[in-house]
This record gives sequence, C-alpha cells and structure tokens, in this order.
Amino acid sequence: MNDVPPFVIRLMTPGDVPDAANLRAMAFPPPFSSDLHWDPEHLLHHIKVFANGQFVAEMNGGIVGSCSNAIIPDEKWSLHANWGKTVGGPYIRNHTNTGTTLYGLDITVNPDVRRMGIGRAFYEARYDLVRQLGLKRYGTGCRLPDYRAYTLTHLPISISLYAEKVVAGETFDRTLTPLLRYGLKFLGVIEDYMEDVESGNAAALLEWTP
Repeated sequence: MNDVPPFVIRLMTPGDVPDAANLRAMAFPPPFSSDLHWDPEHLLHHIKVFANGQFVAEMNGGIVGSCSNAIIPDEKWSLHANWGKTVGGPYIRNHTNTGTTLYGLDITVNPDVRRMGIGRAFYEARYDLVRQLGLKRYGTGCRLPDYRAYTLTHLPISISLYAEKVVAGETFDRTLTPLLRYGLKFLGVIEDYMEDVESGNAAALLEWTP
C-alpha cells in the first residue's frame, strides 16, 4: 500500500500567489462574499511579513491549496473579537513575531481535490509551526457553513446551539466537524465574526495547544 500523498505541502512563494489567489473564487463561490477573497497583494504582504506562516499544496506541478496564518498577541486572542479586529484586516496589521498565538486566516482547497487529506496536512503544518516557534496555541474562528441549510430543514435554532449540536456529534458541519477531528477544542461562538450568510455571520472559536 502506498501511503505517500499525491501532493506536497510547502511554503508559499511570490510565484505561487496568482494561482493561490484564483483558488478562492473556486473554493468559496456565492453566497460567500467575493469581498473576502484574497487579492494578490494581500498574499504578497503575508509572505513579506510572515513567510514561514504561508503554505501551499502542490500536486502535479500545480497549486491546489493555500493556507494563510498570522501571529497575534495574547490580548488580541483574549478579546475573541471579529476577524478584522483580531488580525487587522487582509493585510494582517496585527501580526507580530512576538505574539503568542498562531491564528489561522484561511485554508483554500481546489474542490476537485478535496477529501485527499490536504486540509489535515495544512493543520499538521500549522501545529508543527506552533511547536517550532514555541507559541502558546493555534487558534482560529471557524466557519459554520451548513448552519443556514440546517435551519431550512429543521426547527430554527441559534448559531450557538447549532455549534453545540455539531460538537456533540448530533449533526454534521462540513467545516467544523473535520476540524474537531484534527484535535481542535471548541471554545464557543463569535457573533458577527465576518460577512458569511451560510454561517449566520458567526464563527466557532477553536484552539489547539501543544
């Protein structure tokens, strides 16, 4: 049995940026807002300020995934604010090499190659980086993209109760459920996290500690 994955996780280079930026529209179609897609200059700035925290997945000579991260100070993590206030917008103005928390900004995977282990491999790269840099934690605000569909087929419930049902294994969410399997701990829900109709504009607050 061949256990070698058909892709490689490596650091993003400036030459990868056009392909990585183009992945967003493929992976996050409407109703996800195109205003939240990365522009090439955003990704180039991420590389400039935190090159070791930007990853891509390469397969058959092409870019099939990207993974963006920043380091934020403890006070920004502890506020559990919305995405913009936490990371400082798409140019990650709140990134600091003296921070305590590796904050996950985004994982994008080409829909044609999902379920091949790319997302899990990106998370392993994140966890390795937390260990290498001696950080306190990895943290993120996770989309809950199946929330809207759930409310259309069940009795309406709050986003917090929906997230608790996912954590308890009572229902499946295509983003939160896999991340829980990666060892992330659910801490609660952040309301008004970003413009995201499918998730009720909210996010699940997740943490992993080494």
